[in-house]
Amino acid sequence: MFKIKKQLSKLYTSSVLSNLSLTGAWVAILAARGYSLVEIGIAETVFHITCLIFEIPSGVLADVFGRKKMLIVSTIMRMIGNVIMILSSNLFMVCMSIAFMALSYNFSSGSGDALAYDSLKLAKMESEFERYESNQLIIYRLCSGISTLCAGFALTIGHRIAYSTDLVTGVIQILILFSLREVYSVNSQNNKETSLGRKLIMCFRESFVFIKKVRKAIGLMLCNSFVGAVDILLLFFLQAKLPEKGIPEWGLGLALLFMEMGGIVGSKLILKLPSLHFKWVFMLSASLVLMGFLAEHSPLYWVMALGGFFAAAGDDALQVRTNALLQNMFPSEQRATLTSVESFSFSVIMIVLSPLAGFVFTYW
Repeated sequence: MFKIKKQLSKLYTSSVLSNLSLTGAWVAILAARGYSLVEIGIAETVFHITCLIFEIPSGVLADVFGRKKMLIVSTIMRMIGNVIMILSSNLFMVCMSIAFMALSYNFSSGSGDALAYDSLKLAKMESEFERYESNQLIIYRLCSGISTLCAGFALTIGHRIAYSTDLVTGVIQILILFSLREVYSVNSQNNKETSLGRKLIMCFRESFVFIKKVRKAIGLMLCNSFVGAVDILLLFFLQAKLPEKGIPEWGLGLALLFMEMGGIVGSKLILKLPSLHFKWVFMLSASLVLMGFLAEHSPLYWVMALGGFFAAAGDDALQVRTNALLQNMFPSEQRATLTSVESFSFSVIMIVLSPLAGFVFTYW
């Protein structure tokens, strides 16, 4: 008998291990090592370019070879990135490490949700996916906030020791992932005799046939990606803007943690509104993010932090509802691929908005 609670518990534990890290504030770590903001920006660009290139192929591989296997590959990629960062002595090696970190994100972005949804589907509990997605976002926000608070400790012990701790958690995560049960769709099981190359081509082609036919899915992806990109960029630039407005050094980490908690509130509140139409969810979420953007221009740092809290709440509320709707629409055979298409759209919007946001937050 399939034990869905154990399956989900292992996925939750894996998320904690991948998101809880002493190296979450990697920008601060690189700055402390003497890298300029321009060089750090180059590394960030490498991350997004890698994501654009490999996001959709990684989803196809997950649908063809198995989601559990790609989650393990994701962890291995992150560990390779950690090793390179430990040994790094120049910008080229830093960028190589960041590229492997991006690959780790690619291989996990579609695989985890696809495995979770099809596991729930096997247990006839698909309606619980929205709660699962909410819990995953809570884990992400909480771990991100704690990781930010650990930035000072990471700088104290040095980047080599900090990244070495990630290697330890990576080994533990792989052991947990190996104990997961792989869940395949019925059609995938029936196509075992199909050649590997044909499977890859079929998965890729059928995914885009689905997108072409179901235009609503693209609309959901773009709405969610745009709101999410604005929120992430807002929280990113608030790290630099809050000190300019006079927040005490001891209060910066607490303010950043407070803003991350907004996401937890949003992802829990949306579960209380199961019948609220997506149009209203989007309008409310976009309004909260806009409120956060306007608060960023306040002369009071506590108002700016409160705005970041509201923006994170709107972002995660929309994320939970959007992902649940999309997973209900996606065919199982291309579930990881189509989830990766959503991540791909987010990366495209981030690349477009990032330089524009830098100008807006600096001069407006």
